Amino acid sequence: MTRLLFREDAYAQSCDATVKSVSERGIELDQTVFYATAGGQTGDIGILKTASGTVLPVATTVKDRETGRILHIIADDHPLPAVGDAITAELDWDNRHKLMRFHTCLHLLCAVIEGDVTGGNIAAHKARLDFNLPDIALDKDEITEKLNELIARDADVYDGEISIAELKANPELVRTMSVQPPMDGNSIRTVTIEGIDFQPCGGTHVRKTGEIGPVSVAKIEKKGRQNRRINIVFAQ
Repeated sequence: MTRLLFREDAYAQSCDATVKSVSERGIELDQTVFYATAGGQTGDIGILKTASGTVLPVATTVKDRETGRILHIIADDHPLPAVGDAITAELDWDNRHKLMRFHTCLHLLCAVIEGDVTGGNIAAHKARLDFNLPDIALDKDEITEKLNELIARDADVYDGEISIAELKANPELVRTMSVQPPMDGNSIRTVTIEGIDFQPCGGTHVRKTGEIGPVSVAKIEKKGRQNRRINIVFAQ
């Protein structure tokens, strides 16, 4: 399987790699810095550069449903490399960094809102979480203030891991009702925001909450009888 370099260092912006397979579904590499769409976080975009200098735009990155392989989807009308070719994979870093900031912010939102998460999405221009909150009135300004207070703490954010047995003994750690955290062998990756939040997560995050920058709650929507959708944007 592809070595997922973003799990070792979410700030790695490029890597050298070898093409493992090429199909109409996408290009598989032996290692990559590109995050594939999962857990509500949008797949990375960027470019693949061949040894001859050909630039292949990566429109998105996905995980193949049948094989679990990470596939880099090349924009239409571009020639594809051959298996065994050496390439350099380069992220659109501005786009990725926004995803990291938003993803970390949604962890803070989980600390602010008490309720099970029923859905979510993270794009570069906005992010949102849906909560199972049938009888609670939510205030945009109050949530915005609480989020920015947590961001201003500049708390450390770091990865860890727990065993599957530990997760089964503490199922409340999983806030999402419909998505299970990624499992690698017998362990599950966790993300800790010091003094604020701890939960299993396979996404990419910033190192300190201060790096998120000011945010605001753009809109709160009622989605069905119980679901409440909280939309977050950057304030600047």
